[in-house]
Amino acid sequence: MRKMDFNFPQCAIFAGISVLLQTLLLCSTAASLEPYDLLYASGVEAFYRHDYENVVLYMEKALASYSELRQTKVQCRLGCNDQHPFDASFSDLAFFSAVLKRAACLNECMESKVGQQLSVHLVSGDVVQDFSRRVPYNYLQLAYYKLNQLDKASAAAHTFFLANPEHMEMWQNLEHYKLLEGVQESHFQDREARPHQQAFTSGVKHYDAGDYEKAISFFEEALLEYGKADVECRALCEGPQKFEEHEYLDYYPGLYKAISDHYTQILICEHECVRDLATRPGRLSPMENYLPLHYDYLQYAYFKVNEIEKALECAGTYLLFHEGDEFITDNIEFYKEALAENNRPQDIRPRQDAERYVRRHQQELKVLLVGSDNLDFVYSEQNYWSTTFGREDINRVPSGTAIGVRSSSPSEKRTLASETDAGLREGGPVPYDEVQMVLGSEALNGSQRVLLDGLLTEQECRDLKSAAQSITMAGDGYSGKMSPHTPNEKFEGATVLKALQYGYDGRIPLKSAQLFYEVSEKARRTIESYFMLNSTLYFSYTHLVCRTAIQGQQSHRNDLSHPIHADNCLLDTEAYECWKEPPAYTYRDYSAILYLNGDFDGGEFIFTEMDAKTVTASVKPNCGRMVGFSSGGENPHGVKAVTRGQRCAVAMWFTLDPLFRELERLQADEVMQSLDDEHRMDILNPRDEL
Repeated sequence: MRKMDFNFPQCAIFAGISVLLQTLLLCSTAASLEPYDLLYASGVEAFYRHDYENVVLYMEKALASYSELRQTKVQCRLGCNDQHPFDASFSDLAFFSAVLKRAACLNECMESKVGQQLSVHLVSGDVVQDFSRRVPYNYLQLAYYKLNQLDKASAAAHTFFLANPEHMEMWQNLEHYKLLEGVQESHFQDREARPHQQAFTSGVKHYDAGDYEKAISFFEEALLEYGKADVECRALCEGPQKFEEHEYLDYYPGLYKAISDHYTQILICEHECVRDLATRPGRLSPMENYLPLHYDYLQYAYFKVNEIEKALECAGTYLLFHEGDEFITDNIEFYKEALAENNRPQDIRPRQDAERYVRRHQQELKVLLVGSDNLDFVYSEQNYWSTTFGREDINRVPSGTAIGVRSSSPSEKRTLASETDAGLREGGPVPYDEVQMVLGSEALNGSQRVLLDGLLTEQECRDLKSAAQSITMAGDGYSGKMSPHTPNEKFEGATVLKALQYGYDGRIPLKSAQLFYEVSEKARRTIESYFMLNSTLYFSYTHLVCRTAIQGQQSHRNDLSHPIHADNCLLDTEAYECWKEPPAYTYRDYSAILYLNGDFDGGEFIFTEMDAKTVTASVKPNCGRMVGFSSGGENPHGVKAVTRGQRCAVAMWFTLDPLFRELERLQADEVMQSLDDEHRMDILNPRDEL
């Protein structure tokens, strides 16, 4: 068995790869498919030789080979399963006869399409992971750029970035491509787009725009493509399995133990296809309630185009996943009343393909739970159709039926925006007389937002800004990267503990360091009170930051000082989702930025829609002004380019979970306590005056 364990991004050269590839192909003249890992390695070798034409040649061939091998496995497995079905008699001979015939069929099918030396297509886990993370497109985007094929470079960069949204260098590349002459918006295509997800996203966009006819077309297409993707996903599960819980040399199972161990892993893989199909590239978590949402959207869209029978059919189908759902049950009653005069609504049933899908899912779960109870493995069902934490989108709040009241129209497709917001409050008292609430959520066109003035005086702002010049360090908080967000600005920062240490050592005025500590506590208490929180709000990070425009790099800027993002989740502008998963700081609950100055150009703080383009509110920084907001996907935000001067602010993130309290803040608390103790001792024991 051949394995390749190269760490591609760190290797400078792959001597002999091309020779090895040619030798393998000569020794296997019957092969019709080149191994994608060897093509990939040749592409990487060409990249480090700066041979960009061959980078494109080998990487494109590697991607094509990877895709063809995947499709061949699917076609062969499905074809052999159909050709050799299991006998209904369930006799041992009939069963194992079918198994042996399937194995022979599969081997013959693969050899005819891939080549007789199937072992050359056994690929190392590292290479599989690279293709899963779309790493070849990282090489391709630069190669196409060097070859001045900007349309292909843009598509490759976009494809890679969708699966690696935390890759800031690629984000900067994309912003650069957008500024180049000849590059169009249509060039930024996802070359690995999954058809069912692409159709679903298009359906949502047309639905939100009120174009229900087109929305229906895309949602129906999405369901059709989902079915195809489900078949492929399950077929790919039939490959080799690893028995990680067993040491290889100690694993001597009997016939039925070996069969059950292998089949259990295949069944878990097939059962989890519901997760795979609902997970977007680069994400760990699936889109919640993904498949049922198709029918939820459709039931209301069909109503809007006056196809009540289909609306009833889709509403009934939704209940297969969420039996007894109150909103949909109300809608079904409404649809039945509308059809009662001319039709027999009781004859309209949920869709049969969905019934089969749910029934199979339930049967698989029963088998897995039986195995979990009686064999050596543990299985816990994940409910990927849950609506516990739905999208917080104010444009999808229910409209129509109120609970217990019959309306003239059914409830629109909904998420839990209203349920989530029900537990959130704002408008509480500001605990400081000198602090004024300027704008609330309504005026800022969102939810859980507030703008306040008066947290600092002009002199206090000058003192803090002066201290910042001495204590901030380039790239602080970003692994020393001087320009982590844009190459056109210098970023500097410092923590509250560093400020107190500098103050204690006399390197900055101690009162300035104490002011940093005290005003951040003032901000915390203000946020906690205004948003009427029932539990203590803790610091998770406190950062004094300055952004300085770099002279000579400000003409024709079209980037942002800080890209649009959310503070506790990964913003997915394609799906209008925000994923609470690493590397996002998922424990952050509230955020605040307190400004120290306004004597610079640009640098406005902006809120946007989930598309990261539509600005909903803009805040001009000024001394003592603070913007506060909840940290989730309901509040995407960023900073416009600072084109002249320096913008300084105290950035604060808070958490309701004491387990994620800022360690440096606790140390700063101790420093402040010791300073207070020293001050009290000085009062009790005044020093001799000379």
